[in-house]
Amino acid sequence: MSSESSLPRTVVDLDVDDPVLKARAELKAALAAIEEKANVPKRVARATERGTAKARVFARKNPALAAAAVIGVATAVGLIVWGAVSLYTRPGR
Repeated sequence: MSSESSLPRTVVDLDVDDPVLKARAELKAALAAIEEKANVPKRVARATERGTAKARVFARKNPALAAAAVIGVATAVGLIVWGAVSLYTRPGR
């Protein structure tokens, strides 16, 4: 059973000959795949980690562009918030 540990949880080992064991392995793999697909917080966390890693690599390679991107994003967020507040507080809504 050492080959099972090297396979991902969502893959069925093709060396299984017993139909009952194969059906159990297929069910286990299907349930694992459903769990992977339905676990949105886990998927978001993984995507966030990948994005953070890419941003760090980009910042190391191009520090000036990274600073400009941060300033641009902060400006855009500030303008959006300013616009939303000014629309909300405008008299005669």
